[in-house]
Amino acid sequence: MMFFAVVVMARYRRARVAGGTYFFTVVTERRQRVLVLPEVRVALRAAIENVRLTRPFEINGWVLLPDHLHAIWTLPPDDADFATRWRLIKSHVTRQCAFLFSPEFHTLRRSAKHCGTLWQHRYWEHLLRDQADLRTHLDYLHWNPVKHALARRVADWPWSSFHRYVAHGAYPPDWGLDDAGR
Repeated sequence: MMFFAVVVMARYRRARVAGGTYFFTVVTERRQRVLVLPEVRVALRAAIENVRLTRPFEINGWVLLPDHLHAIWTLPPDDADFATRWRLIKSHVTRQCAFLFSPEFHTLRRSAKHCGTLWQHRYWEHLLRDQADLRTHLDYLHWNPVKHALARRVADWPWSSFHRYVAHGAYPPDWGLDDAGR
């Protein structure tokens, strides 16, 4: 009796809406806690600035954590191609941070695709439906450092768009604290 293994590849259907606003979660391979290293932050900023020169997008929200990031982007009215932007950003950071290459993470699949070992292959995206959905996701990403016990207060986490929103009056500086200041 012969048995055959069938490999089923997942077919992800991504929402592609020109001019859409999207929430993203991008994670490091095997949850490496490296994204807040100064060299990685510099490379990430440079990658984003470089990509935005030829493929503009607005960053509505951002939080950088040690092993993942959340971002909210709005694309131009005639453009729905967030995938190329993420590919270019991740590639740039991988090249700039070659010192983070981990041979133990370098699988045959990664080798065949000429991938590094910094990022997971995929990312999660969600097309935001309306202003309420945007606000919910902004709250989620700004609260994330507290959720992961990286900061006691939202305002204590330096790598977040929360500070920009406070400066514009959209959040109070003590947002997320209870009545006792915790």
